[in-house]
Amino acid sequence: MAASVMNTLLRRLPSVWSFRVAYGVQVPFQTLCTEASPEENSLPLVPISPYKNEPWKYLDSEEYQTRYGSRPVWADYRRNHKGGIPPQRTRKTCIRKNKVAGNPCPICRDHKLHIDFRNVKLLEQFVCAHTGIIFHAPYTGVCMKQHKKLTQAIQKARDRGLLSYHIPQVEPRDLDFSNSHGAVSVTPPAPTLVSGDPWYPWYNWKQPSERELSRLRRLYQGHLREESGPAPESLPEVPLTGRAEAPAEQADPQSAL
Repeated sequence: MAASVMNTLLRRLPSVWSFRVAYGVQVPFQTLCTEASPEENSLPLVPISPYKNEPWKYLDSEEYQTRYGSRPVWADYRRNHKGGIPPQRTRKTCIRKNKVAGNPCPICRDHKLHIDFRNVKLLEQFVCAHTGIIFHAPYTGVCMKQHKKLTQAIQKARDRGLLSYHIPQVEPRDLDFSNSHGAVSVTPPAPTLVSGDPWYPWYNWKQPSERELSRLRRLYQGHLREESGPAPESLPEVPLTGRAEAPAEQADPQSAL
């Protein structure tokens, strides 16, 4: 009963603190705190950037020159990792539910830096000037979420023509590629251009030997027809009406022999 009375008095009179020591009454901290106004609770933890709509103006300001100078934004950044060998992948994201993690990446630590395909000066810091390759996330230290945004913004800027894409052009040493190597010589012309013979020798007419002719006569006796005369210049052409005239020609096969 006495404890409940003292607890009621302490709730109504927070200034009476000496009774807590004397009687050992536990007073919750919520009774001694006042609620914040709704205007104070509406303030976000992450500050608002004035360069959100025009992020390229921040890179031309004196504040940026004072903080970074002529070096990239990731030049002085050092990652926090366990052990002497850094992991192959950076953290997924630095900001979760409007709360910034410890040691955020070079993009997340500066709330005035915004990734946009029109912010060419910022995108050029993450592209190699010699090869045009985008630096990987462990090299620059940005989180994977910002690295994905950077990759998409760089590709979009290249498609719009805002960011140049250098392709190395190597001039050939000699325009005559036939003699570019000692083991390669000039290709000889085809025999048809020199002597008039076809490229493949078996396309020409060849007179078979007498031994081959006698073998064919024995093999196809009764079905072979020979014509006397000089060798033809080319292979004989079979007429289209050869099938219709075949029965008349094969009427007397023995007379041909």
